[in-house]
Amino acid sequence: MSRSKLHVLLLVCCLLPASSTLASETEAKRAREAVRVIDEIMQAPDRRIPSNLLREAHAIAVIPDVIKAGLVVGGRRGHGLIVVKTPEGTWSNPSFITMTGGSLGLQAGVQSTDVVLVFRSRRGVDSIVHGKFTLGADASAAAGPVGRSAQASTDAQLKAEIYSYSRARGLFAGVALDGSVIAIDHDSNQAVFGDGITPRRIFEGGVGNVPEVVVDFRDRLEEYTAQSAE
Repeated sequence: MSRSKLHVLLLVCCLLPASSTLASETEAKRAREAVRVIDEIMQAPDRRIPSNLLREAHAIAVIPDVIKAGLVVGGRRGHGLIVVKTPEGTWSNPSFITMTGGSLGLQAGVQSTDVVLVFRSRRGVDSIVHGKFTLGADASAAAGPVGRSAQASTDAQLKAEIYSYSRARGLFAGVALDGSVIAIDHDSNQAVFGDGITPRRIFEGGVGNVPEVVVDFRDRLEEYTAQSAE
């Protein structure tokens, strides 16, 4: 092997670990932010997800810092995690997801919004796993009831398939989720769990050596769900 080729090979070998480390740090930050969001909503008595809704949820998605920017034509982009309830009633390891969407109208500004979605059926999660899921087209997200004793300020029978919770900062008032597309973030899953790992395998416990920061998100939800059963 020529000296020039050897130098190229050594350079590539040096760059590969750096790229992997960068990806891991990016996903770790997203997991920490997801923990922050779920802590903030569950530790606020007047704004927390009601106990019965948390216990009966089939899946929960947390997308921190969804950025919506617009000047006449707006766009939305965020990265987060989703966990599903296992047959044993515990929460699965999380899969990474993305939220994207657009809007039209007279608008100007930038808004950062933390979004929590509570899925009450398998249908939406299955759509995400098998491709993508569009809020408002595949199912609508109703504003979630809040408070310790709230049973459903928006729907007395809790009939909606998805309930949304948001915490907005910036120039827009409120958050509109219709048209947002939720999809599996395969690149992030690969960076954390390895090549060829499917979301279904993650949800069914078929992965090992899950980073502690990712497990922390699942465990935090376990704690809040256990508290809601007390």
